[in-house]
Amino acid sequence: MNELPGHDSDIVAKRREHILELARAAGSVSVEYLAERLEVTPQTIRKDLNVLAERSLLSRVHGGALVTSGVSNLAYDARRRVASEAKSGIGSAAAALVPDGASLFINVGTTVEAVAANLSHHRDLVIISNNLNVIDMLSGHPSAQLVCVGGSVRTADRAVVGALAMRFIDNFKVDYAIIGVSALDSDGSLLDFDIDEVEVAQRIISNARKVILVADNTKVGRSAPVRICGMDEIDFLVCDRIEDAELRAAIARGGVELIETGGAH
Repeated sequence: MNELPGHDSDIVAKRREHILELARAAGSVSVEYLAERLEVTPQTIRKDLNVLAERSLLSRVHGGALVTSGVSNLAYDARRRVASEAKSGIGSAAAALVPDGASLFINVGTTVEAVAANLSHHRDLVIISNNLNVIDMLSGHPSAQLVCVGGSVRTADRAVVGALAMRFIDNFKVDYAIIGVSALDSDGSLLDFDIDEVEVAQRIISNARKVILVADNTKVGRSAPVRICGMDEIDFLVCDRIEDAELRAAIARGGVELIETGGAH
């Protein structure tokens, strides 16, 4: 893609460098935020983001961009900051699907942690998790029985993964699984980056009667190399919004109940 010569080219280069700095600081950026911050049109920002994505400096998602490649995820602290308001609404709506007295798996990710944060008023739950952050979060729950999955701990985000974790999970058959993902393809595929994490997620799904997928809209259209499953294995999808028509069709074909919590476009 050709750039303007001379001074204009310098302005464009500096603006794109600034975009990268803002994205790296926050983990993700929206077109609207960048346009207001840099005092240019949304069309200009979209062009900048497309160029940066072509250079593999950002990963383009609907309405903005993420700092990640197609083969590695954002660091845990950065993921916590991405779409935090949307995740809060998703967490509340997903938790409302879980009745008192239920048994459930909760896997890895910042969105499922938002669900866990909304389970504090549920009664008589049995919660099995390979996410040590979830175990810590619910350790003071007055009536929940917590079961921590055993296995190798991935220190970056305190996830328990590997063969031992899978064998541990096979000892249970629960009412609900709360599942998070790193990416949602338009064809309805659930995608992630780490094969060990994916294998544990697959085992969780196969040992649950109902599966609740939680994902904010920044996951739609992201690239990740490992497939977890398709929409045919999901019962509920809780998201702030789904604007991708192809994905909506895949959700409908899979018989998934879509719950959209709302959010700014």
